[in-house]
Amino acid sequence: LGVASPTGRASFRDLILPARLRAAIRQLNPLLADEALQQAEIALTTDRSTMLPVAANREVYRLLRDGVAVQVRQPDGSLRDERVAVINWMAPAANDFFLGSQVWIESNLYSRRPDAVGFVNGIPLLLVEWKDITKPVQEAYDANLRDYRDTIPRLFDFNAITILSNGLDALMGASHSPFDTFAPWKRLEEDGPEGVALETMLRATCDPSRFLDLIESFLLFDDARGGLRKVIGKYHQVLGVNRAIAAVQQIGENRGKLGVFWHTQGSGKSLSMVMFAEKVLRRLGGNWTFVIITDRQELDDQIATTFASVGALTKLVKDCQAQNRTHLRELLAGQERYIFTLIHKFSTERGELMPVLSERNDIIVITDEAHRSQYDQLAANMRRALPNAAFIGFTGTPLIAGQEQRTREVFGDYVSVYNFAQSIA
Repeated sequence: LGVASPTGRASFRDLILPARLRAAIRQLNPLLADEALQQAEIALTTDRSTMLPVAANREVYRLLRDGVAVQVRQPDGSLRDERVAVINWMAPAANDFFLGSQVWIESNLYSRRPDAVGFVNGIPLLLVEWKDITKPVQEAYDANLRDYRDTIPRLFDFNAITILSNGLDALMGASHSPFDTFAPWKRLEEDGPEGVALETMLRATCDPSRFLDLIESFLLFDDARGGLRKVIGKYHQVLGVNRAIAAVQQIGENRGKLGVFWHTQGSGKSLSMVMFAEKVLRRLGGNWTFVIITDRQELDDQIATTFASVGALTKLVKDCQAQNRTHLRELLAGQERYIFTLIHKFSTERGELMPVLSERNDIIVITDEAHRSQYDQLAANMRRALPNAAFIGFTGTPLIAGQEQRTREVFGDYVSVYNFAQSIA
């Protein structure tokens, strides 16, 4: 401990590693004054003990993901807004990764020593708790994680993911979530072999590039009924969304057929839609508009509310929902980020030809339950109205027998499959 130590920790109450944090943010922000970097460090490490734990975690997460907004005084006395990057999400190798074993942490009343803490640029983003192979993995949750939440709570202001393992079973989840939300990681790749080995978990989540991708693009804070909760993408969501992202990157080759995303009911399909759309916006640039199409009003309301509750919408839900065809055209012309509409808004009078609503080539149509209403006149109208759009179908059930070929003509092949048998297992 102390300023002469490699970590720069002055005491066990320091949750971050000051020396590593300062070196990292100086390297990531070479043109900013020391004053800006000092303000960023203060903002990151401020005492959030009066906040609800998940709310404190969300506040820190947003600083890490988006950078820390600071104000630097100029020679003329004016203030200039700056943003201090804390993590380089685009280039994982540009960051400092450090795993500490048996790290002592103190609070006002307690001292604890978690088994392993993973730091990125001095920030403790990973917690791993090991149990003996003879103990059930749930003991790591009941006996250790619960205790840490009570005794060293400020550690979890920073924590992104928590891994629990007894060497055989390995589970990953959010620190303040119930144990039954912790889940294994069964595959490294979409089409790879399945298994619950600890090695699969570690390679899938702790490889630096995968670790940062998981945190940046698959971590959501859902402020829905019942209170704020933290959601971390499961393996099928991460692998599926990344396959869909790859399809968007090849949008010229596949002619806008981004595929069918078949994940069985109850597997978090609406959240997968959010993760997909938000990652496109963050990583691929451009002025994308996502048109989310359902065939029932209650589904339209449900999905729009999900996008709102996780913070993806910057407007009121009702302002993003097309009320009629005229309103839909206005929304498409206005470069909106998200538009929610029923497929029935693409209806026409008998004999009427569907007009083109937008010729933009940066529209992605996300269709819920693609096979239910996508092959009749409404679907044909939708494609005529948006001739240069790309299409991806999300469904919770397999496509109806005999319609596979028609599906390929509209959406392309399956981009990701997580079926009922996999869900049960």
